[in-house]
Amino acid sequence: MILKEIDKTLYRNHLRVVFVGMALALMVISVATSTLFIYLFSSPEVSHFLHNLAGVAVAAIIIFVMLNKFRQHLYMFEVVYVWDLKQQLNRINRKLRKIEVAVESSDNDAMVIMNFMYRGSKQLYDLDDNTITMGSLISKINVLDQRMQDSGLSLSTNAYDPAMLDQF
Repeated sequence: MILKEIDKTLYRNHLRVVFVGMALALMVISVATSTLFIYLFSSPEVSHFLHNLAGVAVAAIIIFVMLNKFRQHLYMFEVVYVWDLKQQLNRINRKLRKIEVAVESSDNDAMVIMNFMYRGSKQLYDLDDNTITMGSLISKINVLDQRMQDSGLSLSTNAYDPAMLDQF
């Protein structure tokens, strides 16, 4: 995965529209399918909990399929990019202890992974206006930058490959 420049305003607008659309679709589809299930498969004196649950499940499946279908649409670019970036950072975070130990041992791949994680996190913090831990993150970036320069590594995040995580 390569870090890309994202327009913050455009990202937020598209994310808001996607989430509102998902919420509305979930409500409409679940109510409609629940009503249909109750009409077709139930009687008035019986609990409708399972029919309502089935309606919500059908709505969730339909929304999931629709999101996958429109994943490649240009309108979804920013939203999908951020979702993918969060998943990638999550994968790194699950192996963070081993990676940090390897960074202390001056492992080149570990430093490339940490560089991607720090810079990807900084991009997410900027997009989400999460400035609380930004100072701490920037100091970690500076320490890692110095370590990478001492090792002769490029500070670019383009060297990161998700397959690098397999060794940790």
